[in-house]
Amino acid sequence: MRTIGDKKLYEARSEVAKALSHPTRLKIVDLLAEEKKLCVQDFTDRLETSQSTTSKHLKILLQAGVVGREKSGLKNYYSLEVPCIAGFFDCLDQILRGKYLDKQDELNLG
Repeated sequence: MRTIGDKKLYEARSEVAKALSHPTRLKIVDLLAEEKKLCVQDFTDRLETSQSTTSKHLKILLQAGVVGREKSGLKNYYSLEVPCIAGFFDCLDQILRGKYLDKQDELNLG
C-alpha cells in the first residue's frame, strides 16, 4: 500500500507530470491518442514545428515513459505507452470546465 510519505513515488509522478507540462507535448499526446502511431515528420506537419523541436519534445516524453518508439526502415514511429492517458486529459478538461465555466467555448471544452 502506498503511503503519503513515499517520496520516491511522488518524485516519479513529478517527472511524468513535468514531461506533460508543455503545450506542444500535450498536443503530441492528443495526436497519438487519435492516430495511434506517428513519425516525426507527421508531428512536424501537424504541429507546424521544426524537426529538431519536435524531436526534443518526443525525447522528453520517451524518457518519461509516456510514449514508446519503434524503428521501421529509416523512420522512428511513436505511440502512447499508456493509452489511459486520454482519461487523464478528460480529468483535466473537467477541472477546466469548473474553473473556466464562462470560457468553455473559447477553450473548446464542449
